[in-house]
Formats: sequence, C-alpha cells, structure tokens
Amino acid sequence: MKKYFLGIDLGSTTSKAIIIDDNDRIIGRGITNTRANYTVATEIARLEAIYNARFSLLKMKLEDEIEHKPEYKRYIKDVESVFQYLQFKRRLDRLNVQFRDTIEETFRDEKKEKISGFVDRIVREIGPVILDEYLNGNLGQKNQFFRDIVSEKYNKEVNALPGAFFESMMLVYDKSITHVENELTEYDFRELVHQSMELLNEKYAFMDDFTPDETGVGFDSEMNLLKGNYKQIYDSLKGHITFIANLDIHITNMVGTGYGRALLPFPEKSIRSEILCHAFGAHAVFPGTRTVLDIGGQDTKAIQADSHGLVTSFYMNDRCAAGCGRYLGYIADEFNISLNELGPLAVEATNEVNICSTCTVFAAAEIRELLNVGQKRSDILAGLHRAIVMRAMSLLARSGGVRNEFTFTGGVARNQAVLKYVSELVLQNYGKDIKINVHTDSIFMGALGGAMFARRS
Repeated sequence: MKKYFLGIDLGSTTSKAIIIDDNDRIIGRGITNTRANYTVATEIARLEAIYNARFSLLKMKLEDEIEHKPEYKRYIKDVESVFQYLQFKRRLDRLNVQFRDTIEETFRDEKKEKISGFVDRIVREIGPVILDEYLNGNLGQKNQFFRDIVSEKYNKEVNALPGAFFESMMLVYDKSITHVENELTEYDFRELVHQSMELLNEKYAFMDDFTPDETGVGFDSEMNLLKGNYKQIYDSLKGHITFIANLDIHITNMVGTGYGRALLPFPEKSIRSEILCHAFGAHAVFPGTRTVLDIGGQDTKAIQADSHGLVTSFYMNDRCAAGCGRYLGYIADEFNISLNELGPLAVEATNEVNICSTCTVFAAAEIRELLNVGQKRSDILAGLHRAIVMRAMSLLARSGGVRNEFTFTGGVARNQAVLKYVSELVLQNYGKDIKINVHTDSIFMGALGGAMFARRS
C-alpha cells in the first residue's frame, strides 16, 4: 500500500490541506473558508484534498496516454470541472432551502412573499449561468470559494431590484450563507464522478452537428479532437476512473499548523509552528529561498531561512489585522465588491492616493471621506494596497532584511496589487538582482511544510 502524508494549515480566514506521497510530490490540495468551526474546517479541507488527489492519481496513471492523446487530458479536465460544479450545485440547493427558512423566520405577510419571490428568481437565474461557467469557461480552475461565486452573482441581481428591497435581500443572504458554508457535506466520489461523465456526454453530443472554423482565433484543437470521439474516450476512461474512485488513499501520518493549530484534534507531536512550516514549504518549492514573507488572514510573518529551509530568525505581526487578509476583506465589504476584485481594480489606478492610516477601525471613515471628495475607487485601493505592503516591508527589515532568494507566500500573494508593490519595494530597497518567487501554490505553503514534516516524522 502506498503511503501518503497530510498537512493541515488551519488559518484564521482559510484552512488548507496538502497530501504528498513518499517522494514529497503534491498529489492533493484542499481549501475552505469555513471558520466558525475549526473541526469542520479541518474535515472539509481534508476531504477536498482527497477528492483532488484522486484526479491527480488518475492523471499520473494515464500519463503516457495523455501525452499522446491530448483529448484524454481535455476530457479529464472537463470531468474535474463538472465534478466541482456538482459539488457547488448541491450546496446551492442547500442554500436555497436555508434562504426559505431565513425568510420564514424574518419576514411577515406581503413582504415575505415579495422577498421569497425575488430569492427564488435569483437562484433559478444564477444556476444555469454558473453551470455554463464551469462547463464552458474556466471557473473550475479558479479555486474560488462557494461564498465568493454566489456573492458575485447574487449581489449583481440584487442591485437590479428596487432599492427599497436591498437591505432585506442582503439580510437574507448574510443570515443564510454563513450557516451553509460552515456545514460539512460529504460526497460519494464514485457517484459524483460518474454523474460528471454523463453530464459531459450531453455537452459533447451537441458538437456532432457543429463544424468549427479551424482558422479562427478561438479554435479549440483539444475540443475538436473530442468531436465524434467522446463515446470511445468515455468507454476507455470509465474503468480507470472507477479504479481511482475505489482506491484507498491511506494517510500514514499528518501534521497540523497555522493560526488555529492548538484547536486541531491532533496529538501534540503532530503540531508544528506555522513559522517552521512556511519556511520548509517555501524551501521545498524554491530550494534557493532565504527570505520568506507570508501575509495571511490574521498576521504577517517575515522569516529568514538557511540552505535546508530551517528558520534562523523571524519577525511577526499578530497584534493587528491591518495589512492582512482580514483587512482586505473589510475593505472589499466597504466597497461592496468581492475580495477577488480588489487587486484588479487597484492595478488600474492612475493616481495613487496616499493613505494616512491602515488601521482597520479608521479605514471606513477615511475611505468615505476620500470618495466624498471625488477620489476614484481604483486610486484609493492602490493607496491602501501600498500601505499594506509598507507595513510588511518594516517587518522584513526587522527580521534581517531580504536575502536572495525571496519567496512570497500566503493567500494575499494571490492579490495582483500586493504582489506588484512587494516586487517594486523589494527590488528598490534590496537590489535589482534579488530573485522574487511566487507560486500558484503560495497559499498552500504552510500546509505543504506540515505534510513534509509528517513524512519526515
């Protein structure tokens, strides 16, 4: 039986899980923004990592076939996207039930009927849109949380309603979403993956009567290979997928880390400092790493590491949420936009506003004042992002500065504006020859370090 090792990074805003094999190869990733119940968060992240690991193992098992048959690669990618949609759909159905319960408890008579009608219509309309984004877009590759996907669509529909209903509609959403996103929902992988394949067959069936323009800019060669061939691919892959669905992914050892690590149901020997895990994880991906900056949900860490990825010094801000993910979430709420929209808006700035304070308590007042005097949203956001990075730079200086190579980790590393200012200020203050590392798995570095400690134990 193959051995697998699990690392759990229980953060203040997100919880991450990584599964590695005995060669330190990542085979599974799981993430959730559940935070009302750490036990549930741990289990959701673990289950997501196991679902993801099954798809990774399928690709590894079919590596040779995929190399010579790109249509196989595309088919598996589409199956995984539909699998994610079916998970999403079950949670959306559960949210719709919760909407009804919330409306029943909160409103009376005519207003209840109005609100109920609006919510029913919104759920009916956003469902097919999100299905299309999973099936024909790249929503499955974005790793967005359930709340973020629904919020974006729900808010757009609510803004189109009469203004008198805005507060009531948002109240229904806020009282319902937290309850649903903190529920543990287990899925039968085999059942869901076969449903995904059947749903894909329906999608591909429409291609038989369609002749694409092979000279066009949007021509999809992989999809064209599936045309008229999807049934044979379905038959070829069904047995492999069933094998992976039934495979026992045995977790030999696990290590927990992160902001909430003391609350994990792990023995003391299976708990590691997040400082150690972030440095070890960053070094695993970028072996030349000597300085690590981790901006998480609740704290910021500046870490110095040696050639083995072991910590030599660090400086940490865990007393104030300013400059962390929670602060960015608060700012997004003030602007009534999703967290994912902050970075793209900030990089559009043409005249960066100087922000006097990054204190979360005073941020709302300063933002409103700047908007009232006519400052553009993008310019205000650019100033806020720069102020956040300036706080991080002071921590780096106190920890010992930046040495080559510099690796940026944590969920905030996904924010384009933060990354822009980090890169600019590091190169400006420590020299143009500094190598700056950012990885698609930056948010998972702590969990990866935990999994690697688990294997070495």
